[in-house]
Amino acid sequence: MIRISVCVETVFKELPIAERIAKVKALGADAFEFWVWNNKDLEELERTQEELRFPLAAMVGAKTPLTDPAAHGQVLEDIERSLEVAKKLKSRSLIVTSGAEQPDASRQDQHDSIVQVLKKAAPLMERAGVTLVLEPLNVAVNHKGTYLYSSHEGFDILRSVNSPRVKMLYDIYHQQITEGNIIATIRDNIDWIGHFHLADVPGRHEPGTGELNYQNIFTAIGQTRYQEYVGCEFIPQGDPEQALGNVVEMAKNA
Repeated sequence: MIRISVCVETVFKELPIAERIAKVKALGADAFEFWVWNNKDLEELERTQEELRFPLAAMVGAKTPLTDPAAHGQVLEDIERSLEVAKKLKSRSLIVTSGAEQPDASRQDQHDSIVQVLKKAAPLMERAGVTLVLEPLNVAVNHKGTYLYSSHEGFDILRSVNSPRVKMLYDIYHQQITEGNIIATIRDNIDWIGHFHLADVPGRHEPGTGELNYQNIFTAIGQTRYQEYVGCEFIPQGDPEQALGNVVEMAKNA
């Protein structure tokens, strides 16, 4: 069964965050997620979760570049602080990205830097029982200058780290722009995927507005061993209630 999470940063933005969370639960989602935690009222979030009995699927764990060995200490400090929040809010995952490409370092050195810092982070995640998910981003449209854009390099990094608590956030929107071949990549690498994000291409809008067949993608995910969440991180083009309702329905039919 596909479990749906909704990023409350991108939907119902006219509402206070507690009302957004209540709204996505009412529409049939299984969990919610958000980006950074340090601009949130954590007490309000904890209270809202308890009242609604609604889990937090993921949040951002660190924004410091993983590509710079000199920044590894700050990355680990960010992760440790985020794990304290994850414990409070019972988040299943922390999201990290590679950060910017370092102009004075080779691709190999930056690759190795990411592996090294994730190896240092792995014991923290394993002790906490929280999964760190590394997200490649597209550089063609949205995130020019980011080091990690290829899921294939991302999977190579994760295999080198080799921890059950360090996996990939496979963002279908980003990877359709970057490389395509979505279903085969998911099937071949599902054991290294700890979270999904979805949006259609082009435009980052809801499924059904672009070129991706999300019913087929959901069916493919449902045929694997995957047990975690598929997160909606789209910017609604039409009615957000209808858009989320359609995704929930697709998940049920997968």
